[in-house]
Amino acid sequence: MKHVTFTPHQVCSVQIDFDLEDGKLHNVKFTGGCNGNLKAIGRLVEGHDAKEIAGILRGNDCKGRGTSCADQFAKAIDENSIE
Repeated sequence: MKHVTFTPHQVCSVQIDFDLEDGKLHNVKFTGGCNGNLKAIGRLVEGHDAKEIAGILRGNDCKGRGTSCADQFAKAIDENSIE
């Protein structure tokens, strides 16, 4: 299992932690940001294919920032997924 700690940019969340095992997401945790919504994302993606989730979340915008916590999570997955 690979543990990832990612520092997002231009969003309220200050850190995203998750584990990757066999291409699946586990133990997703956002520090900071909209607590309830980000906990829900973690629960919804648990055990799902990381690349599929990144494809769904990529490009999501928050308040015209051009990114969001979900989009930053997709970037973290993209940077850490093993082909």
